[in-house]
Amino acid sequence: MIDDIKAMKLYHQVDRVFNELNSLGIKDKDPVDVSVLSAFDQYHYLGTDAVDEAIKMLDMDSSMEIMEIGAGIGGPARYLAHTSGCKVTALELQPDLNSTAMKLTARCRLQDKVTHLCGDILDGLPENKQYDALVSWLTFLHIPDRPTLYSNCFAAMKPGTGIYVEDYFERNPLSDQDKLVLRREVYCDCVPTMSEYFNELSEAGFNRIELVDKSAQWTEFVVERQSAFENARERNENLHGRKIVNSLSEFYSAIVNLFTAGNLGGVCFTAWKPG
Repeated sequence: MIDDIKAMKLYHQVDRVFNELNSLGIKDKDPVDVSVLSAFDQYHYLGTDAVDEAIKMLDMDSSMEIMEIGAGIGGPARYLAHTSGCKVTALELQPDLNSTAMKLTARCRLQDKVTHLCGDILDGLPENKQYDALVSWLTFLHIPDRPTLYSNCFAAMKPGTGIYVEDYFERNPLSDQDKLVLRREVYCDCVPTMSEYFNELSEAGFNRIELVDKSAQWTEFVVERQSAFENARERNENLHGRKIVNSLSEFYSAIVNLFTAGNLGGVCFTAWKPG
């Protein structure tokens, strides 16, 4: 799975975040503030606004221990810890992303709040630990084995706690071309409908399930992201090199086409483990 997911261009040369910091005069071993880093380390849509929404929906505070599934280079985990004071276990499948995340967390001086683990949620969790909340952004789309995914999430939650997830859903029937692009560009073979999400979560034992359609907001976001990236092409090529810029440009364009076609949507769901 690790080799396959690397087909997703967003995950190429993840150390480009250091180029962005260097461009601000922040050298490779300098401390960095989360408020500065957050402009570059959020791989999901709507940036830290989406993390703020999770903090609000799950009523996070400094007494809580949170698990993030699919932590990437650690942006949401660091922001959660910095903003709410909670402790976060950041689980990431890809070793290079996990390594970059650890370096950045150390530079933010958040090692006492954020623990990075390299592993697969489908294998279960170390020591069978249970958490006060689970969160995930744009990771479930990579995982077609939903029964095992939801079962392991459920087991990782203390009774009476919630999960917050943002991911894709099938807004209208996906065309063969949509499916091909999702498989090729996003490593995504499973896009449930809203009703399928609800049924899957119910079957896994969750209750108080709420699903919110984010499609309009996400479409606007991806269109603006692509436009801003292309408008800054010369700057980006000077900073990252033409190869990575062309790769990201292709990826951003593919995502815009998927959302503007109207079949792919964005969903935010919360669900709770009965207490």
